[in-house]
Amino acid sequence: MKRLMMAAALLLAMEGYAQKKTTKLDGPTAIVKADTAKSVPVKPYNQVITAKAVTMQGMITVHRLESKFYLEIPDSLLGRELLLVDRIAKSPVDGPINPDGYYAGDQIGERVIIFEKSAGDKIFVRGVSYMMHAADSTGNGMYRSVLNSNLQPILATFPVKAYHSPQGSSVIDVTDAVGEDNGIFSFPAGRKAAFLIGAQLRDRSYTKYIKAFSGNVEIRTVKTFSSSQPGGDPLTFELNNSLVLLPKIPMLARIADQRVGYFSTGYVDFDADPQGVTRTEMITRWRLEPKDQDREKYFRGEQVEPKKPIIFYIDPATPKKWVPYLIQGVNDWQVAFEQAGFKNAIYAREAPVNDSTWSIEDASHSAIVYKPSTIANAMGPHIHDPRSGEILEAHVSWYHNVMSLLHDWYMIQAGAIDKRARKMEFDEELMGQLIRFVSSHEIGHTLGLMHNMGASSTVPVDSLRNKTWVEKHGHTPSIMDYARFNYVAQPEDSIGVKGIYPRINDYDKWAVEWGYKRFPGIQLPKDEKTLLNKWIIDSLSGNHRLWYGPQQLFLSTDPRSTNEDLGDDAMKAGSYGIKNLKRILPKLPEWTHRPDEGYDDLTKMYQELLSQYTRYAGHVINNVGGIYLEYKSVEEKGDLYTPVPPEKQKRAVAWLNQEVFKTPEWLLYTPVTEKTESYYGASYVTKAGTKLLGELLNGSRLASLINVAERYRCKNTYSCNAFLNDLDNGLWSELHTHARIRPYRRALQNNYIELLGRIILPPVQVGTSVAAGPPQSTELLIVLKPHLRLLQKAILAAIPASTDAASKAHLQLCSEKIENVLHPKK
Repeated sequence: MKRLMMAAALLLAMEGYAQKKTTKLDGPTAIVKADTAKSVPVKPYNQVITAKAVTMQGMITVHRLESKFYLEIPDSLLGRELLLVDRIAKSPVDGPINPDGYYAGDQIGERVIIFEKSAGDKIFVRGVSYMMHAADSTGNGMYRSVLNSNLQPILATFPVKAYHSPQGSSVIDVTDAVGEDNGIFSFPAGRKAAFLIGAQLRDRSYTKYIKAFSGNVEIRTVKTFSSSQPGGDPLTFELNNSLVLLPKIPMLARIADQRVGYFSTGYVDFDADPQGVTRTEMITRWRLEPKDQDREKYFRGEQVEPKKPIIFYIDPATPKKWVPYLIQGVNDWQVAFEQAGFKNAIYAREAPVNDSTWSIEDASHSAIVYKPSTIANAMGPHIHDPRSGEILEAHVSWYHNVMSLLHDWYMIQAGAIDKRARKMEFDEELMGQLIRFVSSHEIGHTLGLMHNMGASSTVPVDSLRNKTWVEKHGHTPSIMDYARFNYVAQPEDSIGVKGIYPRINDYDKWAVEWGYKRFPGIQLPKDEKTLLNKWIIDSLSGNHRLWYGPQQLFLSTDPRSTNEDLGDDAMKAGSYGIKNLKRILPKLPEWTHRPDEGYDDLTKMYQELLSQYTRYAGHVINNVGGIYLEYKSVEEKGDLYTPVPPEKQKRAVAWLNQEVFKTPEWLLYTPVTEKTESYYGASYVTKAGTKLLGELLNGSRLASLINVAERYRCKNTYSCNAFLNDLDNGLWSELHTHARIRPYRRALQNNYIELLGRIILPPVQVGTSVAAGPPQSTELLIVLKPHLRLLQKAILAAIPASTDAASKAHLQLCSEKIENVLHPKK
């Protein structure tokens, strides 16, 4: 969601946090005076910048003389940090040569640089990083050592063409630097590889303009590249480089806390621990400050307007009918900032039209950028000052096809309770409100907020069916959750839209207050640490809806912080969700019917319904082997890690046996499947079942069950053996009932043996073939091998009693597969 390109590690002068000027000791940003010996002739100013030059005044004065571009850099700017942001202004047509996608407005690079005067009448451009800090505040002598070990790279050098003595400035020619493919004002090497971009074609590349503004410089170039794809056409881009002056005095940073979900930027601090090193993280946030005349009012608790509000502009390319909803999605956040003491702190407006001085690529403007893309997504990245975490600008990417995603989600999750969802093209008002919700979510990211995947777990499932309660409180306390729509509500509950859509809610308001509220008398970040810690403890102890559950990128360890779930009980919520899916499935032929069309829409929505079904099952699976994680400070009681109660895990397995591993006949609805599925290969339902079984019998999950049982052996835990026995009672029930084993069940039982076999003997590639690899951990083998032996014994005992030929052959094959796992051939 955010990208920060750093050239190397640098000293971070923390005196800036104390709101005073930093003194730098021979640091990499120090100005080296030019030597008297001139390596390059320097001409008089009027011979370089002649009367023919077109000049634009600003932070850096820009001169254009025919095809040449000159920057006049004032001495006052030397050594000042500038943020260089590179974006695509216009891109080639999206197509097969563009697998990773590139669109107008996409950021492709970001770094901090400084201009520095060197001997021989040269100006260096030096890269700057803030990954390490030492200021010798503890007297441990680390400052000089850190400085000497982190020399910043010189990215470019420019001979001074002329000095402008009255102004105290140096003139350099940047024509070639901005026009060539040098990785500074162009694509980084990694992006070129991803976009299949080859070498720059200089005869088809040129600089359109360089414009100067009071706090930034905007460079626009047209660059054509060969394609690295054989036979591919050349690729022409318009690129925009924004050079933004960072604040002379960095904003007062706020130290990040794991109990409140903010993006952060950090550094290794050699000062904090005199006998080691500490990683310090600062949250990313906008600089919101009361006006000087309102400071006393603010600290008395009155709402005041900030010195500089957060303004988002709507891309002029956005379809007009969606603009009001995008604007409202931004303005909805005003209520959160009011809780932090600021009114009118954030709002959106349409971008200026026919204004040559305004550009959406300008890094001094924040915008919601419309992208005519087939990608069904939206993103809310931001750029920030790496010295303090201050957010400087954000560009929300709103891809056109996100509307397709919203349609499909809403039809399947809310179609049982909202009549408006029962067609392939939604009314403008409904789609507009869905766009508004996405807009608000992405704007939350640009404010510094991360996903809060645990928010919805604080809501009792029964409350989601209570019309009065859910319409007042919402179905999740945070719009930053992945809790799209209220799929738990049943038709008889008569829930209105206030109880279906996400909204900016309790957690969002509190998190913004925690991140943006200012306190009097604070000089350094550490000065407010105790206050903020107590605030979190008091807030969470009084209101569980403020709990933050971080996004889990891999195996979901804490089942409460799961994507796309609702409520405090996955089994109960999933059962309600399935009841609604059973209502929706028979209606899909009617809801997807469009004259003169085929069955593509029916197929798509049936697959979406299956995906929703597997999500419900996935939420339940995450309880098995799950561990609750509660971030705490040492002032709080209780453990950080607690296993999911064994009775809840046992209920989860029972639910899976009933809703997933028992053939889900209702999903095999022939009026739909006969128009959506091929008769070749496994059915969609079988593929879904085997996929879910694979998630459940994940080696890491089984290891977690074993490890938890060992770690908490004095407590009541759910052992791996108990889990496998409970699973077998459902998945292998035919061994005891001698019933016919149907194709769906045969597929799952075969998959069961294969999954355990891959854990016991993981497959490895040997040349062009796959062979069994070395055994897994001893603890897993101790459990799994004896379990498979018992299962094989039960299978062999059931074969003589089986009267169905296919079932008997299947069981014989299962026995052989187990034998090959337990006694693999050499």
